[in-house]
Amino acid sequence: MILMTDDKVRLRVDNSLIHGKGLFARGPISAGTVLGRIKGINTVHDGSYVLWLSEHKGVRMLCKYKYINHSDAPNVVLYDTLEVCALRDIYPGEEITHDYGCAEWMLDVTPLSADE
Repeated sequence: MILMTDDKVRLRVDNSLIHGKGLFARGPISAGTVLGRIKGINTVHDGSYVLWLSEHKGVRMLCKYKYINHSDAPNVVLYDTLEVCALRDIYPGEEITHDYGCAEWMLDVTPLSADE
């Protein structure tokens, strides 16, 4: 499956060595590039593709970014706007990763659109 980000960066979903499926760059992505915005619905229940924003508040991700796996050395960050931004240059074939243990991006959000 090939997906396009908001700025036309090509991404693909494929098997990940980290966990299950992952999101991979099909072309180069420059540091600072905003890949897009996470979209989903608020939830208080755990499950597949739930991004926890606080101990009691999560977002069930309904977009391509649900395939971003955790890394202690991530190449993207989630801003408080829920935008996904490249922390450094990302090379073709590289898996897109985020540090889900990082508390700096946790925030309070309103319900999000289910559109991709």
